[in-house]
Amino acid sequence: MGEAVRLDLEGRNALVTGGARGLGASITRRLARAKAAVRVVDVRREEGEKFCARLSEEEGADVRFLELDVRDPEAVEAAFRGLDEASWPLDILVNNAAVDVSKPIEHLSAEEVTRVVSTNLLGPMYMCLETYRRMVARGGGHIVNILSTASNRTWTEAGPYSAGKSGLRAFTHTLFKEAQRDCIGIGITGVIAGGMETPFVTERFPDADTSKLQSPDIVADAVMCALSVPEGSVMPEVVVVPRSESSWP
Repeated sequence: MGEAVRLDLEGRNALVTGGARGLGASITRRLARAKAAVRVVDVRREEGEKFCARLSEEEGADVRFLELDVRDPEAVEAAFRGLDEASWPLDILVNNAAVDVSKPIEHLSAEEVTRVVSTNLLGPMYMCLETYRRMVARGGGHIVNILSTASNRTWTEAGPYSAGKSGLRAFTHTLFKEAQRDCIGIGITGVIAGGMETPFVTERFPDADTSKLQSPDIVADAVMCALSVPEGSVMPEVVVVPRSESSWP
């Protein structure tokens, strides 16, 4: 898989949630290879630190790990205060962190529902609250929210996941409209991604036919494409699915 989009992000700061593996790791690599300084946010400290160390050693990338649970609004607020104190203004935010519990609704617990919705919807919203106001004050930036085909069409055993991603899509559309009003220099993009060959799928569905899944690098390229649009234009939403995707449209 070649890097389809060539982009120079030298001097730009980016933050990727859920960046320690899977799609988040692919996006982090793309950003780092475009010369952005990247902070990888995840709750998996050991995995995140090893990933950042490997990327820094092998490619000389400015990639560092930041342990953060996006479900905790106070921790999110504190993390952004820390970035301010370190004089590290954020230019690019990619909200990628997500979880799922694949169960029929009758068997779901309140804790499972809360974990999925708070990670997939409230977490990105908390991150956007802190990021957006700072971008408005600075006059520019770009927020990318990773969505799913479940934000447009759902299926069985996907109640909380679809609810969270549908809500995030609505929030992303609203943020786009407010950016048009508040600051023309801010880009807002929702990336609707179909099935990918990542641990998010393969760990939950070990018997999945991976030949029908796309590489996360394809979706990472879509993120880079959205970031490459010249100022004055923006990609509000991008859809990237395997040709065999059954959940779209």
